[in-house]
Formats: sequence, C-alpha cells, structure tokens
Amino acid sequence: MELNTIQEVENTTVVNISKVLYSGNVVVTGGRNGEAKSSDGKLDIELTSPGAKGNGTNPEQLLAAGWSACFIGAMHLGAVKTGVNLPSNLSVNTSVDLAANDDGFFLQAHLQVILPGLPIDEARKVVETAHATCPYSKATRGNINVKIDVVV
Repeated sequence: MELNTIQEVENTTVVNISKVLYSGNVVVTGGRNGEAKSSDGKLDIELTSPGAKGNGTNPEQLLAAGWSACFIGAMHLGAVKTGVNLPSNLSVNTSVDLAANDDGFFLQAHLQVILPGLPIDEARKVVETAHATCPYSKATRGNINVKIDVVV
C-alpha cells in the first residue's frame, strides 16, 4: 500500500525535550483483535479484546505492565536520591480499567506498591518521589483517575 499524503492531525508540545533517550516503535494491525509487532522484532504478540476468546493480551494489560516496570525504575532512582534501601522483593501490582460514562470510554488505574519490611514513612517517600518522576505517571497525571496504595 502506497501512502502519498501525510496530513498532520495534532502536534502538541507540552514539554520541551532536550534529548530522546529511547524510542519504541510498534505497529498494530487489526485493533483489539489483531497483533502488535515492534520494529526491532522483540515484541510480536496477539491482541484479544478483554473477555473475548483467544490467547492474546490487550492494551490495558500492556499499559499496566509498562507502568509497573517504569514505576519500579523510578523507585530505584528515588531510593538512591533519598538514601532508602529498597527490599529486593518489591513489586508493583497495577490494574488498568477500561471504563465508560455518558461521555464515552476512559481509563483508570490502581497501583499497589509492595515494599515488604520497609518502614511506612520511607515507603511513602519513595512512592511519592517515584510518582512525581515516573514518565507513565507524568503522562497520565490529570488525565485519568489514579489510586496508589503502599503495602509494607
């Protein structure tokens, strides 16, 4: 298929970027019941709508996985800055809901950050710092409902 015309629909700049550190590229065909493939070949997955038959994942699970991984990275950076020793068995359990109201479809998220054995005041400090710096948290701030619980 040959594409001859590019029509820009939106180009919103919210923050000035000085350097791109990494760019992930994925092509999706077939929508929620299709497939997703990364340009480097490391991702090649089947997509299936939530509740539908099939073995594929869905956009909500992919967002939850990416956000959880990024949040853990942000916690590690925050822990270094604040001098907190994170437990090796920490985890983030993220749920992303596809929701609806009279205005259409929306997402909301619930992150359960599990920091076994860490004093609650240190855990809160690390989680608050991570939420302030995690790129996924920044991207969704003010756009979707987000709840974060800390479990020690």
